[in-house]
Amino acid sequence: MHDVDAEISALAFRLVETASARKLRLVTAESCTGGLVGGAITRIPGSSDAYDRGYITYSNTAKIDSLGVDPDLIAEFGAVSEPVARKMALGALSASGADVAVSITGIAGPGGSDVKPAGLVWFGLATSSGLIETLEQRFGDIGRDVVRQASVKQALELLLSGVGRS
Repeated sequence: MHDVDAEISALAFRLVETASARKLRLVTAESCTGGLVGGAITRIPGSSDAYDRGYITYSNTAKIDSLGVDPDLIAEFGAVSEPVARKMALGALSASGADVAVSITGIAGPGGSDVKPAGLVWFGLATSSGLIETLEQRFGDIGRDVVRQASVKQALELLLSGVGRS
């Protein structure tokens, strides 16, 4: 786990450095990671120059209330889906007024189903310049903590990519 922590810290450092230099504000909308992305960013000294806020929207109600996710989207596609990840990122961007948003919604495990197995995580990226993309990762049933750490790493990489294109 130590190597992953070192990778996450290095990514978070580069993200804070790059976003600060470009005067961009970051926002996170996290479900299965429960605030770990925001925690990784705020471990970096000077992160207040780049990190605006984070939304931990673990429940469907929180996604609806805090991020404006349409309950019909959740009913039709489920919370762990491309449309919900997209709306979470857009909702966080809109609610915060930040420049770059990432969202994470997934099944860290145990559990899941044949259609949505443990290790399935959807990410959303939205920027104030209009960039919107989503990413599906199937990390596999590799254990709850490992899925969550892999998701943090992926989210930081997406944020860095968004900052680089903003």
